[in-house]
Amino acid sequence: MQDGQNLFDPATSFAGDWGLKGALAWASRRGVEAIVVGIPNRGNARIDEYTPFADPKVGGGAGERYLDYIVDTVKPLIDERFRTLPDPGHTGIGGSSLGGLISLYAYFRRPDVFGFTAALSPSLWFANGAILDLVEQSSRPPGRVYLDVGLREGPAHVALARRLRDILIAKGYDPRGNLRWVEDREGRHHESAWGRRFRKALPFLLRNGNQG
Repeated sequence: MQDGQNLFDPATSFAGDWGLKGALAWASRRGVEAIVVGIPNRGNARIDEYTPFADPKVGGGAGERYLDYIVDTVKPLIDERFRTLPDPGHTGIGGSSLGGLISLYAYFRRPDVFGFTAALSPSLWFANGAILDLVEQSSRPPGRVYLDVGLREGPAHVALARRLRDILIAKGYDPRGNLRWVEDREGRHHESAWGRRFRKALPFLLRNGNQG
């Protein structure tokens, strides 16, 4: 998961943490176990890390290198040191905002590694919506997609998220099966909203490691 400093500890977070320790404990009591690897962003380099495309106004575009780092360095290290199930069906990637953008990109770019993704309020606007074109033109990975948006994030943000939802459905993702779409009526673009929604997304994301 991206923005690792915002997931577990309010002392290291940007604007309050996600409360992920409590969410994982809640899921564990229901028989859903997971290892969450929180990768901290590099502050001023966050835009470069989390964007696979260059935006004409704000730059960025080093996301492919960041994805290589996750796949070639971070994942092998975790698989070596922890009791993981390393196949794609048991390996996911997720994040919010720009972290959601790079997570979507990773899922469609490397389905050999990631079998599910969680994109919470993803920054679909970046580089004039280039991620929408990439998803539309890609083959459909045989995994699961969790996608959400807060209705208090603004009409443009909501419209882009709904457009991505429609693209995913047109590609064959099923809202009753391998696609979970959530519109949060009170949701803002904020850590507290993402943490609350992610807790509810965990059972969908982690169910049995199945990719269908």
